[in-house]
Amino acid sequence: MGCGGVQRLDPDTAEIKRMWIHPDWRGAGLGSRLLRHLEERAAGLGHRRVRLDTNGTLTEAIGMYGRAGYRPTERYNDNPYAQAWFEKELA
Repeated sequence: MGCGGVQRLDPDTAEIKRMWIHPDWRGAGLGSRLLRHLEERAAGLGHRRVRLDTNGTLTEAIGMYGRAGYRPTERYNDNPYAQAWFEKELA
């Protein structure tokens, strides 16, 4: 139905990577649930913030990130497919 991962950028920062929901399951709230789960994993690993990148055409994903408290940030990687970068401080 979906997948995603967390990788360490530095001791305080994790990156959420490869978040994806199968098209048949989109719109069922799984994306936001998966995002929260990955944030919890990052916090459990001791990170204080998370970052992620996405392609600018993925407007539904960008909207979901905004609703989840992510704010635009400067480019932090060299992903050739990314056009937007986001960051969130974890509680």
